[in-house]
Amino acid sequence: MDQDHNAPPLNPLPMIVWVLALPLIAMELALSLAERGLVGGAQGVGWRLQAVERFGAFPELLKHQLETGGYPLEELHRLVSYTLVHGGITHAIFAVVMLLALGKWVGEIFRWWGVLVVVLGSAAAGALAYGLLIPDLRAPLIGAYPAVYGLIGAFTFLLFTNLARVGANKYRAFSLIGALLFVQFLFGVLFGAGWDWVADVTGFAAGFLLSFIAAPGGFRRVLDQIRQR
Repeated sequence: MDQDHNAPPLNPLPMIVWVLALPLIAMELALSLAERGLVGGAQGVGWRLQAVERFGAFPELLKHQLETGGYPLEELHRLVSYTLVHGGITHAIFAVVMLLALGKWVGEIFRWWGVLVVVLGSAAAGALAYGLLIPDLRAPLIGAYPAVYGLIGAFTFLLFTNLARVGANKYRAFSLIGALLFVQFLFGVLFGAGWDWVADVTGFAAGFLLSFIAAPGGFRRVLDQIRQR
């Protein structure tokens, strides 16, 4: 069988996916090295906690900003910046791998700005749901999973529209999110879980809905399929 010896060893990723993934990788690399005493000296051990305090989405702060119309405005970055910080290297690796894989699938169809809208919009929606819908919650939200779930929502949108176009059962598109939520439920039962799943599910819903705007011909594509039925 002929092989293309000039082909890259890894499938190339859309540039916007690297733009989104590299800050996560850089942050976790710095925090992991600091925890091992390789950078930052004695102060480096506390860098992760400081990063959580600086970038995490704190429910009390979000509720305060809702009451004050967004003030202090300089803290609004937390709606998306919390995705940069993870609880540890394993937490970060899974998020980055999922971001790269899903970003490749979605980014090969969506324009760069569409991927950006889905990722940032899902992250913000997840933070708002986590911070505003659950009473008496104090633990900050960290990690890129709501944004990743947003990409799952966009991927589901693409499957949904493709299945509808060929006349197949379009609700099969939701099997991926169903399987992930089932696994998340099992982990919660076995090991205990917080309220992060609220942000994840909200991120998925936001990614799916934002795809009506962000996907090429998204809303028009759905309308055409409705008219054909």
